[in-house]
Amino acid sequence: MTAVAKQSFAKFLKCRECGKEHPPVKLAVCENCFAPVDMVYDYDSIQLSPESFTDRPRTIWRYRELLPITDTRSIINLDVGYTPLTRCGNLGEVLGLKNLYVKNDTVNPTYSFKDRPASVAVSKALEFGDKAVGCASTGNLAGAVAAHAGKAGLPCYVLAPANTEPSKLSQIAAYGAKIIAVNGTYDDANRLAVLASEEFGWNIVNVTSRPYYVEGSKTIAFEVAEQLGWRTPDQIIIPVASGALLCAIHRGFHQLQAVGLIDGVDVKITGAQAAGCSPVAQAFQDKAEAVTPVEKPDTIAKSIAIGDPGDGPYVLQNVRSTNGIVGAVTDNEIVSAIRLLAQHEGIFTEPAGGVTIALLKRLVDEGKIDADEVVVCCVT
Repeated sequence: MTAVAKQSFAKFLKCRECGKEHPPVKLAVCENCFAPVDMVYDYDSIQLSPESFTDRPRTIWRYRELLPITDTRSIINLDVGYTPLTRCGNLGEVLGLKNLYVKNDTVNPTYSFKDRPASVAVSKALEFGDKAVGCASTGNLAGAVAAHAGKAGLPCYVLAPANTEPSKLSQIAAYGAKIIAVNGTYDDANRLAVLASEEFGWNIVNVTSRPYYVEGSKTIAFEVAEQLGWRTPDQIIIPVASGALLCAIHRGFHQLQAVGLIDGVDVKITGAQAAGCSPVAQAFQDKAEAVTPVEKPDTIAKSIAIGDPGDGPYVLQNVRSTNGIVGAVTDNEIVSAIRLLAQHEGIFTEPAGGVTIALLKRLVDEGKIDADEVVVCCVT
């Protein structure tokens, strides 16, 4: 019998609200108070230095000690991650910024950062022994999960709003996934996904095993810090949909500090939303603690148009604790930003990626970013 190659230092799942600790089993929320739970690692036992990464693969799995897969045989690897951190000299000159970078996740296998959580989630589904996976999605996550499910040999079921872009539906279908079109919003699709998980036993990765799924997203923070010479930028601008990505990046920087790979975390975390679906930005503007859902999102940035963001309140906490902001930009600003990035840096992004560039430009125009700041825009 082949020996199991242990690689993870995952210890337990901890509730964000009541602090209750749970074993690292398949768990969506805290059994005590139904709040989100996060993976906690045995940081004291992790021995890493910058030299540890010299000969490691340039994928998210180079950070295996801080990912929740115990058995390396379960890993589904499509060479996700270690995407370029591009220094944008041309765009920086136009905006008056000397140290502007774009974290370009459009070059992942299915063209978005969603390959990161999908790789971890589908690998974990194999480790759990699940017979099928799925997701609720506005398109990008569905493509990523479908691709990894295809590689894993698992059936995949996607619940997506019926108005999802045809090009994304074609991509999902090409990977062999079954598409269930929902006559409603992403939030409607998400509610149906929960019911499907309970009825059919599917591992809906962004619901059933969400604490593991979100761990893949934090690898953006790991890569940004490593690519900057093991330090944090002064500010990082992140698109906000459910809010899970922003929270994961915030957590990722602090985990690097916990294992001694960076000396400290001194970064403003800024969130960007489209004005047609900006519940978190509105709550930030109103100095509110709660996030009021948007019932009918109306924006060209469909892949981040989540009207009831599950991690919205935690986005507010993380942003405020770092002196960042959450801002909203119009569709016209988004289109202009897409052109700006493409024409000056040769990077073409969909509207969700244009949101961060649009907010960057507005902050510069308002004098809220210094010329010397090291700024990273996540183009996801």
